[in-house]
Amino acid sequence: MAAADVQNPVTEPAPALPDYLTDPDAVLKDTDAKWRYGRAPDYSKTRKVFEATKQTSHAAGSLPELVQNLVKNWEVEASFKTSLDDWRTIDRPNYSFAINSSAPQTGEHMLKLGTYNAIISPNEYYSPEYSDFASSHKTFKRMMPTFAWEVLEVYSGPPTVSFRWRHWGVMKNDYVGFNNKGEKVTAPSHGQAIDIQGVTVATVNSSIQLQSVRTWFDPLDMFRQIAPNGVVKKEAVDKKLTPDEALDDVQHSVEISTEATVKSGVVETAVLGGGVVAGEEGGKEGGESGEGVVHGVGSVRDGEAERLVQSVGCPFRGTDPEAALELFEPEKFTGNENGNVEASSGRGKEADAEAELETGSECPFAANASFVRE
Repeated sequence: MAAADVQNPVTEPAPALPDYLTDPDAVLKDTDAKWRYGRAPDYSKTRKVFEATKQTSHAAGSLPELVQNLVKNWEVEASFKTSLDDWRTIDRPNYSFAINSSAPQTGEHMLKLGTYNAIISPNEYYSPEYSDFASSHKTFKRMMPTFAWEVLEVYSGPPTVSFRWRHWGVMKNDYVGFNNKGEKVTAPSHGQAIDIQGVTVATVNSSIQLQSVRTWFDPLDMFRQIAPNGVVKKEAVDKKLTPDEALDDVQHSVEISTEATVKSGVVETAVLGGGVVAGEEGGKEGGESGEGVVHGVGSVRDGEAERLVQSVGCPFRGTDPEAALELFEPEKFTGNENGNVEASSGRGKEADAEAELETGSECPFAANASFVRE
């Protein structure tokens, strides 16, 4: 009888994991969310590149896979959801994001400025002061249509997750952007891979939502890979054009008379003569990369990296803002008090919006928010 009175303890079923941990495309199915272009973007091309060229394959349900899925879903939300209320991957009251030693940014700050423009200070290749949302996406997505992301290693698990990641793509088209002087900068496509790596330490809550996100990487590394020879063309820009319009403008572009080149590890200035670039190797346009190329990146000799930083300006250290020539006024943007930002508007945006939806790139540390011009 005594044995019959003994009851086996009831085992509570393990709570189901959030879908954004088990499915990299979970938040793309949020039909009620406020999407930037009215509907969720299409990441199929980037996912295909990811599967074909990733360096690691994580076991289903493993910690590396869960972390990878979390970050992929977070990137989608940061890039395309215009209301923080729709961000399911973050613990909103406790969320912040920082790059290297920069000050932490709130979710509201990310929506108003966009994390990409918020983390890069003006340099010789790119400047957020002369770029708006539309032009910044044109600059990088035209150059590299897909930009995949993966977790390489996970060093610790919740509540503090530390991991190393890789972010890569192929430079299929020319880089065209605006630098710290408001000049239009062009670097010719080399058709090689651009591969960036870094480390992130993130805290999460009991629902595995992101709270504090801290990332360390060398942002100048991408520009060194974009222009491995250090050679770029610079053009003055019509002040009356918006950054978005100036990227597509040809008739109003006027080539200026200086061009940065790297020769023997030193950044020098060459004068354009008769419209022909006086580059390395006896005036041969573009020149050679020097001591070999790995994934499209020229090797860096001793001291060269520091000289590049001194000449180009580290994106996080920045350069003297007074050096900007104000060839056109930096854009001004507004956001709603509740942290929401309306979709950008303007002429010629429809085609780019459609392209954006069809080529969503995994860019967790370069996600942009939509801007509204005052």
